[in-house]
Amino acid sequence: MFKSIEATAKDIGMPEYQILKYIYEGRIKAVHDGENFLINSAQFDTYHEQLERIKEEIEIWRNTPIPEDMDVKDED
Repeated sequence: MFKSIEATAKDIGMPEYQILKYIYEGRIKAVHDGENFLINSAQFDTYHEQLERIKEEIEIWRNTPIPEDMDVKDED
């Protein structure tokens, strides 16, 4: 599905000027219909998958208890 720059920016949480910059740099693929750029949203599927995986990993990290330091109980 093709979306406008505005819709794409809203979907991926990026400012519109950044999307436009990435289009000109070739980092985001888009077609120009004479007036507007149209962006195929399927190219962001991997981005969304990686973002969800990172969120899950951060949540696991946050919920992992800190191990007790073994040197704390050591009396010299």
